Amino acid sequence: MAIHDLIDRRNLLRIGSLGLAATALPGISATPAVSLGKAKSVIFLWMAGGVTHIDSFDPKPQAPVEIRGTLTDISTRLPGVRFCETVPRLAEIADDLALVRSFSHESNDHLLSQVFTLSGRKVGTTELYTHPNIGSFYSRLHGARNGLPGYIAIPGITRPGPPPYNFFVGGWLGSRHKPYCLGGSPEQPDFTVKEKLDNPPSEIDEELTPRSLALLQADDRQRLNGRVSLRQQFDGALRKLEQDDILAGVEKKHQDAVRLLTNPGVRNAFDLTQESTATRELYGRTKVGGRCLMARRLVEAGARFVMVDYGYDPDYGNVWDNHNAPSQNHPPIQQMVKRGYHLAGMDMAFAALITDLKQRGRLDETLVVFITEFGRTPKINARGGRDHWGKAGTIFFAGGGTKAGTVVGATDDRAAEPVTSGYTPADIAATIYKATGIDYEQFVTDIQDRPRPILDVGSPIPVFG
Repeated sequence: MAIHDLIDRRNLLRIGSLGLAATALPGISATPAVSLGKAKSVIFLWMAGGVTHIDSFDPKPQAPVEIRGTLTDISTRLPGVRFCETVPRLAEIADDLALVRSFSHESNDHLLSQVFTLSGRKVGTTELYTHPNIGSFYSRLHGARNGLPGYIAIPGITRPGPPPYNFFVGGWLGSRHKPYCLGGSPEQPDFTVKEKLDNPPSEIDEELTPRSLALLQADDRQRLNGRVSLRQQFDGALRKLEQDDILAGVEKKHQDAVRLLTNPGVRNAFDLTQESTATRELYGRTKVGGRCLMARRLVEAGARFVMVDYGYDPDYGNVWDNHNAPSQNHPPIQQMVKRGYHLAGMDMAFAALITDLKQRGRLDETLVVFITEFGRTPKINARGGRDHWGKAGTIFFAGGGTKAGTVVGATDDRAAEPVTSGYTPADIAATIYKATGIDYEQFVTDIQDRPRPILDVGSPIPVFG
């Protein structure tokens, strides 16, 4: 990365009279925006669809029955802090979490809210693919490590829709910085097919090994080396064309695949069969459990930013989007949350991940972020579901320099609105950047060599010790 890729706001203002043309920027000497933060890696638990906060981390046992429903609340390891009965394992390790109960923004729209949450930027309908994911910035500013791409999504195939939208993008940073996705395209990409089981199985051993690694057999090594050699002969011609963003993205994907194929340590990181039966059972043999375990293995192998992607699924439909509409084939939400592929499975997987990282001495240097685009309506609807609710939700951090046992913010007695300061996706992005040593007030240059701010607005949430 060239030094003029990073421009702090003070220097930008200093040259303001010269305009923002890229030709004026290369001579600027900027203090590097990236330092060694407490967190050396990030695991981004992306639960797209809108996880219910009332039925998980912010129960309201004194509220009317049409709000609280039939579920009970339980004690946690933090005095006076109670969770819903659906997350008992996370309740047992609540003293390892930095809980934010006043996650709040203005949108109830899946598309706008997901892009806001993935990028830290509030967008309009014409900007859905414009802005880089947080992981894309991490990839750009911290780069790859140990042969692993700077931004990995497990599996990186879930899509809101219909029609399906792919929001895992590099945006104006370019296709080189979109995530390396482990999965392929699902057979039902918009997850709206009606022919689903009434109660599909939660225990599924999902194949998460990248297809490029699965294709490599012992007798393929020589052939692979020959292909790499042949590819290198075209490098001169390719470099002349690398300004084309689509070609650059394809070339980056090829380079990542070659690194994965030729590095035994990297290949082993993707092999869940090396884990003990006890560890597999600890996480749960569910899709979300396997994805969390894969994230831990990749971080151990040196991955910098790993997204655990779980929300829209060909077997389960819209996992978290629990309106209980007829087309969803869901039970009422307070029954749905007890299923092994819903909150029950998430509870097991997330608690196992945090406990496992802590026992291995890696939690302090790994920032774990649980995030969803919004909460659900306080009032249970006439069908037994909850609808979109941007005004209130709960997220949490763990490790990476955040203060364990912290509870930030609170909602009213209906879990409808914050009664303390509300924190937006921009604030979550700023918190991640602070934990990882990225100065979110600086600028980076885009694929057209123009300076752009890392964040437009946002400040770190007070979850640090």
